[in-house]
Amino acid sequence: MADLLTHVLVAYALGTVASWRLEWLSKRWIAVAMVGAVLPDLNRIGLFVADPAVEGILGAPFAIDALQTLGGIIVLAGLGALAFDRRWMRAYGLLLAGGLSHLLLDAVKRYADGHAGTWLFPVTWYRHPTPNLYVSSDPAVLLVAASVAFAVWAVDRRWADDHEPA
Repeated sequence: MADLLTHVLVAYALGTVASWRLEWLSKRWIAVAMVGAVLPDLNRIGLFVADPAVEGILGAPFAIDALQTLGGIIVLAGLGALAFDRRWMRAYGLLLAGGLSHLLLDAVKRYADGHAGTWLFPVTWYRHPTPNLYVSSDPAVLLVAASVAFAVWAVDRRWADDHEPA
């Protein structure tokens, strides 16, 4: 759970900082990016549903672990963007950005063999060596993410109060 919350908080912080420059990036759109940060963890559905069950429903080969890859995020963001009427391109971009922030954060965490997963699929199967910056279950990572998100929130609130029309 700490890993999932960390990804959501990082997406919030990145989205809020981006909103300082992009006028159209409102709190609602930041929330869309935060949802995008959850998309790669949909592969956890594999704990409850086996690949053959999904293959039977879809009628095509399917691997749930593929959801935590670049290709999986591209597809999931596209499916999520279908829920938006006229602003589907913006929604797609923000869902994709949130998912990419998740994948990039996971690209530097510690793995037992020292190499990241194949998160760049379908571009490449290459598993790059990681700098082993953190373990996803470490509560300190969540504490750092929460602190950064809180600091960004505080600056954003202060800036909004200072620039409120009289």
